[in-house]
Amino acid sequence: MTARDCDLLVIGSGAAGLSAAATAASLGLDVIVAERAGQLGGTTAWSGGWMWLPRNRHARDAGITEDIAEPRRYLAAVLGSRFDAARVDAFLAAAPEAVDFLEAEGMHFEPGNRICDVYADQPGAGTGGRQLIAAPLDARRLGPRLALLRETKRETAFAGMPIQAGADLAAFLTATRKPASALHAARRVLRHGWDMLRHGRALQLVNGVALVARLFEIADRHGTRWLTGTEATALTGSRQHVTGAVLRGPDGEFTVTARHGVLLATGGFSRAPEFTSGLFPHAAEHLSLAVPEADGAALRLALPFGARFDTAVAAAGAWCPVSALRWPDGQAGVFPHIIDRAKPGVIAVRADGRRFVNEANGYHDYVSALLAATPEGEPPRSWLVCDHRFIRRWGLGAVKPFPVPMGWWLRSGYLKRADSLAALARLCGITPELERTVAAFNAAAREGRDPEFDRGWSPYNRHGGDPALPNPNLAPIERGPFYAVEVVPGSFGSFAGLATDGAARVLGEDGAVIGGLFAAGADAASVMGGFYPSGGINLGPALTFGFIAAREAAHEQQSDLSAPLADNPDSGESVQAGGGDVCRKDKN
Repeated sequence: MTARDCDLLVIGSGAAGLSAAATAASLGLDVIVAERAGQLGGTTAWSGGWMWLPRNRHARDAGITEDIAEPRRYLAAVLGSRFDAARVDAFLAAAPEAVDFLEAEGMHFEPGNRICDVYADQPGAGTGGRQLIAAPLDARRLGPRLALLRETKRETAFAGMPIQAGADLAAFLTATRKPASALHAARRVLRHGWDMLRHGRALQLVNGVALVARLFEIADRHGTRWLTGTEATALTGSRQHVTGAVLRGPDGEFTVTARHGVLLATGGFSRAPEFTSGLFPHAAEHLSLAVPEADGAALRLALPFGARFDTAVAAAGAWCPVSALRWPDGQAGVFPHIIDRAKPGVIAVRADGRRFVNEANGYHDYVSALLAATPEGEPPRSWLVCDHRFIRRWGLGAVKPFPVPMGWWLRSGYLKRADSLAALARLCGITPELERTVAAFNAAAREGRDPEFDRGWSPYNRHGGDPALPNPNLAPIERGPFYAVEVVPGSFGSFAGLATDGAARVLGEDGAVIGGLFAAGADAASVMGGFYPSGGINLGPALTFGFIAAREAAHEQQSDLSAPLADNPDSGESVQAGGGDVCRKDKN
């Protein structure tokens, strides 16, 4: 078995891992990133890319200023007994610092200054200025190194083209009604078609893939070494101090000694039945939106070293309503219902034909309500029901709005259609109560009211609707034919995870720090305590705690001046290297 060494070994390459790599490498550390998949990016590359980062400079530039006490007060109100003051304070203090640091290194963010927190009735809730997203990136500048990066999730793209939530998505949704939107959409589609013909993949990177690419650029420029197709099989060291890891890659097995720490950022365990079976409700039917590699690798690495698996969270996963589908080429997929539920003219019902939730509330809340409404022994199933006008204007799940054809989705059975609500109910296995539910909903919706669930009550609700309507979230369902898509519980990732402190250091069963071992992203128990108080609360803390871990490792380097750094030993093995070389041999 050969050996290598570095200052910081990062295992995993989503937002947390790449943030740590970019930060540590910028601070002068020798960084190795080991990624089990063949490409970098993890679930972050499949995500919408929004990050909850309160008090960032982009908000201040827009005149949105707030004391750190405001987001802290909001989290304290939402998280209740699961409010971890030390970790929350560390996150809130470091979030704007991480933004400033990364932007000084060439990162570009765009603000979401109109995005609201979910629970407007809680003290400290924000009505804008707390979200950022990576700015779009023209991937041509990455050259051949683009091949190292994972592509966007198929279900949330249009013919392989990712569409950014916000103005970009709004233009596509209004392209048939606004000339300016039609021009924007046409330009995007034509450019994407040209890119596909010439390069075989999307080059207009937005959302999570843009975040991955921009963090990769920074880390790569500072000499980070990339080991793709490389799995960590074990940590090295003791229960008191981790010194590195055993890795297995294309050239065999080797050890890496990490002088100043190992960061676990492998994406959590939402794809691991051995962990989800006891923590996720109806785990056998649960559909994860995470990449296949999110299978609990960090837990299997850290638990033998005495790390504590923190399951004391309100929910073990970051829930999202999803629908299962199959593409024409036979590939299975999972679609996240993030946008469509809040639009006017759609409702969600269970098999009893009754609504069970304010459809415009948060996606985590939708699944929580579905689970709560499902009787013991029944599967948690729901249907989003709409009429022809709605589906042609807004789309439904994987079905795109007019003029994109919907024939495949009807033929495959993903989309159900009938001329009457009664026939639609029979087709879906819903009781005849559906007709009465829709009639009652329509009567109130015509007046802009929802007496059952008060849909449209909050700024968060209204932000997701149609601003042209008095109540942006309500319109009657009355013009047949009628449509339905079955929606079931899914998740973006796991909320339970390794116990960590405010410095992202992993804690043992006794509460003591395990030296040299960090965890961030979905590998660490969520700082949100298993709640979902705002959009971006997965990636925002991931980016921030990755930054914190790297800064802590750099501090360890600075405090260890008595031992000069040794050159990397000659391993004789190929490494995907930073600094512009796709692959190199370690020098003699």
